[in-house]
Amino acid sequence: MSKVLHKSFYLILLVFVAVFIASSLLVRAQYNYALYGDNPILGMQQWSVFLPVILLLLGSGVGLYALCLKLNKYSPKVVIPIVLLCSLVIQVIIIFVFPRVPTDDSQTVLSLAMNMLYDQDYSSFETGGYLHMFPFNYSIVLYLKTLLYLFPDNYLVIKLFNIMFSTLTTFMIYLIYKQVNDRSTERDYGVLIFAATYPPSLFLNNLIYNDVIATAFLTSCLYFLIRFVREKSWKTIAIAAVFLAMGNYFRSIGMIVLIAAIIYILLNMRSIGMKKVIISIGVLGMLFNVPTWTQNTVLQSAGAVSEPVGENSAPVYMWLNMGINLERFGFWDNMESYQIYQRQANYNKAESADLFKQEIGNKLSEASVSELVQMYYKKIIWTWTEGTYQMDRYGIGNESSIGAGRGRGGGIAGSYSYNNAITELLQGDSAYRTGLLWIVYVMNFLMYCFIFIRLVGGIRRKRYDEVSLILVILGFIGFYILWEIKSRYIYPVYPMLVVLSYMGFKDTYDCIFHRKGTLERYSLRKR
Repeated sequence: MSKVLHKSFYLILLVFVAVFIASSLLVRAQYNYALYGDNPILGMQQWSVFLPVILLLLGSGVGLYALCLKLNKYSPKVVIPIVLLCSLVIQVIIIFVFPRVPTDDSQTVLSLAMNMLYDQDYSSFETGGYLHMFPFNYSIVLYLKTLLYLFPDNYLVIKLFNIMFSTLTTFMIYLIYKQVNDRSTERDYGVLIFAATYPPSLFLNNLIYNDVIATAFLTSCLYFLIRFVREKSWKTIAIAAVFLAMGNYFRSIGMIVLIAAIIYILLNMRSIGMKKVIISIGVLGMLFNVPTWTQNTVLQSAGAVSEPVGENSAPVYMWLNMGINLERFGFWDNMESYQIYQRQANYNKAESADLFKQEIGNKLSEASVSELVQMYYKKIIWTWTEGTYQMDRYGIGNESSIGAGRGRGGGIAGSYSYNNAITELLQGDSAYRTGLLWIVYVMNFLMYCFIFIRLVGGIRRKRYDEVSLILVILGFIGFYILWEIKSRYIYPVYPMLVVLSYMGFKDTYDCIFHRKGTLERYSLRKR
């Protein structure tokens, strides 16, 4: 039964990946603020650009992989620190070259952190305030408040901490790879270098928000979870539970990882033992909401809030309602849902929940089956094949004369605190910016191609070592079929995509170049 379930999860993801690949041959998902504004775009695929970039990246990938193989003779104690240090240097250069200032929610949470630190102002928890509506964002406010208290009041400090978290994610990607591919006899530095130079992870350090931090915690959770299943150590499950709780505290998607973790543990019940299965799931569940409970207790005891946090926050139905939109297929609905909560329900959670349920029912009943199928298809395809995680807006940014400068929001596109030659080259929809976005987009497409190869290979060989990664990816796919979408929202799964795609690339390389020595060592190790 366990093998049947393993195979089923592989097949389900295989179907989705096949749809992503096939759709990308015809349709290109884009997010380019200078060209289209804050809108998800699905247009015809541009093969005159698509194919040459594919060939360029494939050629470069083969060359770089061959160079990585030469590093096998060097100790991990030498190579890993050097690669991580080089990645860190690149990330620091990027935040200086693209000095993007906070905008939108990132500017809001930073302003709230400063108000709380310098003025003891917690009025945002009052009716109509930002944290009254979205109390889950108090985690990032508290984090920023702590940094502002301990270090100089500067964007660079916050971004440098982002870089530290991003570097931790890179290291965890390598460790996860070594755990799930333990049959390999090579050092596999290629996956480390790939993760260390993955463009979205390099640029999104410019986003002063919770994505980078949550990704680091949730990726670390997954690594220790895999170790627990292999080692049966209480220490590893305890560490995994702490990382999961912190990841969920910073971004409320931890339930996806929690469900995936429980399924993964249950799939390995025979090797773990019933007693440890029950206790390990209990540990994950008990610690899951501890940070939130602690936060709420402290706020209430300090008199910072007059009612329990979240008592009248925006209900989950608001985001579910946003997720049903025929014109924008689940993308931000330009305040329509906000107005239902704010104006019609007057910030009342229960009342707005009823209104949203009615609105969702009306949308589903008024739309035809064909329209709904098209909407959900577009929603899935754009979310998962846009490929850049909207780094155009959140990482690179755009120069703007409105609100530029320190301490001010830079407009929705994200302006700079100063200009330089590189920001001028990548301004607006310049050829350089477009070229960079194309490269990242095609890289994402090729990752799916190699993931497809890896999944097919795993099914054929009846080897399901990567099921923990697959469960998390499937959880995100299922969740964002229903929820409001941004391609940035699936950023926490990029570590899993990197690991699986690298495995597929390695399988392909070994097959094409007949690396018999590697294949033989693998077969012997498997026996």
